[in-house]
Amino acid sequence: MKTGIIDYGVGNLGSLFNVLKTLSANPVLIQRPEDLGSADCLILPGVGNYADCFRLLSEGQWIDSIKDEVSVSQQPLLGICVGMQLLGNSSTEGSCPDDEESCGLGLIPGTVRHLLEIGCTLRIPHVGWNSINLTKHCDGLFRGIPDGTDFYFVHSYGFIPNDQRDILATVNYGIPVTAAVQRENVWGAQFHPEKSSRAGFRLIRNFITTCRC
Repeated sequence: MKTGIIDYGVGNLGSLFNVLKTLSANPVLIQRPEDLGSADCLILPGVGNYADCFRLLSEGQWIDSIKDEVSVSQQPLLGICVGMQLLGNSSTEGSCPDDEESCGLGLIPGTVRHLLEIGCTLRIPHVGWNSINLTKHCDGLFRGIPDGTDFYFVHSYGFIPNDQRDILATVNYGIPVTAAVQRENVWGAQFHPEKSSRAGFRLIRNFITTCRC
């Protein structure tokens, strides 16, 4: 089994690679879109500015290849942090095209907004350990992870799915903010599981066993 980390040019992937190696998940860095099919499951990382990350995906010709692997070949995909936000359709962060459909992967329809835009009055960015609230019983991504478990967050923007049924967990940061999502074989985590100690390791292990709710 191979776990592919999509390496499209966003920061240091070392911590994620090392966690996967510790879990014997046979991590590989996927550096060309045509190699996506060589892995059994895929992880899309993301740090920094949404528009910059989307531009790198677009310039590297990743977008159609990722969509094909997920939708046609049914590859399991996990988006982390900005990688989760990129699963949606658009964001107010940075300069994206006016056409919403051209500024996101559209795998879990939704929009990304600054936390202040959606009513948060606490300090921005949201940085640190916070407990998640599971929105429904799930034996998949959160198998063996109790409601109220702490994960490590670093973000200023929140993902708002069009369909609330796609939300697996929220975090209370003055207001409920989406912490994890799923639609079919696509998952997303706003927090950093690779920096979230045992619970984060467990979540990644659950993903690489292609969990489903």
